Amino acid sequence: MAKLIDVFFGCRHARYSFPVTIRGTARRPQAGALTGTYVVCLECGREFPYDWQEMKVITSPSERREYVASLATKQAA
Repeated sequence: MAKLIDVFFGCRHARYSFPVTIRGTARRPQAGALTGTYVVCLECGREFPYDWQEMKVITSPSERREYVASLATKQAA
């Protein structure tokens, strides 16, 4: 039900901050845990992983799975 309401009244995430990369032992946001870099929606404040190599925001769960799978095949090679 919450997803349906979010579709009609939620944020479209049209504007993002510049990508932020956390280095060192500082607290890493959950969005930055996947790629090490994240962006923030300037309208609602939600954080999204950012793929610096492809220069795109990873928004959907299927994109996250594809990203993790591609990392696994790159590391295996």
